Amino acid sequence: MGHLTRAHLLEALAFLLIVITFYGFSFEFNQPIEIYRYGATAWPRVVIGCLLFATLGNIWFQYCNGSLSQGTIGSSNDEADLSDPKTIRRMTAVLLTPIVFAWLLKPVGIYFSAPFFIAAIIWLFGERRWKAIVIMTVFIYLLFIGLFLVILNAPLPQGNISPFYDFSAWILTMNAKLQGI
Repeated sequence: MGHLTRAHLLEALAFLLIVITFYGFSFEFNQPIEIYRYGATAWPRVVIGCLLFATLGNIWFQYCNGSLSQGTIGSSNDEADLSDPKTIRRMTAVLLTPIVFAWLLKPVGIYFSAPFFIAAIIWLFGERRWKAIVIMTVFIYLLFIGLFLVILNAPLPQGNISPFYDFSAWILTMNAKLQGI
């Protein structure tokens, strides 16, 4: 089967099982919502669809290219040196950043904290050109806002501390005005 190894197939199978499991669980809360025309399962199923798309794309890449490096930012073909304290600090930072982001969602909200999280992850994965970080952060943030606010009209955490709540309210007000046009 091309350049696929048993490890590639097991990885794809694991992710496909995750997709199928999450999709199956989404029927447990498939309720209509009065203020949201797509229902409670719309955006979770979009995320599940993105995971399915990424899994299929990854298996296709591995079918065509095997285990060649996919050219990720800051990657090399060498194994990570776990004896190097710098590597351990970087891995810890990569693992703790989403936890800190999730912890900040309630007080700060997603609309304010998401760009900082996106930029931090880009930086932690090795990109050091600030112009590239800013451009990619803005691009990803606009895609995120477009998907969840405009297309899915999904309510996201707004925060409860001013000025973060005020910023979220401004974003939602601008979205309402744009949708009204």
